[in-house]
Amino acid sequence: MSTTERSVRTATLAPLVEGQRLDQATFHERYEQMPDGTRAELINGVVHMPSPVGPEHGRATIPAHVWLSYYQENTPGVDVLDNASTVLDVRREPQPDVQLRILPEYGGRTQTDRRFVRGVPELIVEVSHTTRFTDLGPKFDDYERAGVLEYVVRALDPDEVLWFFLREGRLVELPSGSEGIFRSESFPGLWLDPRALIEGNTRRLREILDRGLATTEHSAFVARLAAARAGS
Repeated sequence: MSTTERSVRTATLAPLVEGQRLDQATFHERYEQMPDGTRAELINGVVHMPSPVGPEHGRATIPAHVWLSYYQENTPGVDVLDNASTVLDVRREPQPDVQLRILPEYGGRTQTDRRFVRGVPELIVEVSHTTRFTDLGPKFDDYERAGVLEYVVRALDPDEVLWFFLREGRLVELPSGSEGIFRSESFPGLWLDPRALIEGNTRRLREILDRGLATTEHSAFVARLAAARAGS
């Protein structure tokens, strides 16, 4: 296709509209041509165009990034992504606030190209304020159908942290363990103090993570990732 033909095709693409029903390929093609700053997701084949992110949401997202980035720094073979378009299947392309995945060369379930992540990340975090209904409704259903192993919701108003684990094809909320600490199953050593996440206490987040990172389970996980990389 020539540059002129591509320009004409781009100019004739219909814009995305809230509530449209589209397949993933059509959605992504139109999404790429929308004005800068447009936010859109395809949830169960339906276009969702959330409102602009406000300061409260943006502020609440930072501790989640700090928490997962600190884990990434100490766990070769895992990857943290912010707001990356993620193609789960032909009807689903969400844009999670944060995701933690095992890199494909280390045995992970996703692939990456220049436009999006393709496949199902192991762990997804959503910060839910105005999007609470979506994140705990249709988007929750999509993550469950796709087989996301762990789903963390940092909800606002009221403040709470919900952690769901995949059990026989269903995302099931489980309570925190001893001392009120959550412990990931997919990422050994990934420990979370939910109160610290809510309060934005990043020092406490790192302190609890250090305890998880010091466990034999985390050391064994790092060794497994290294073995997978060597065998790829």
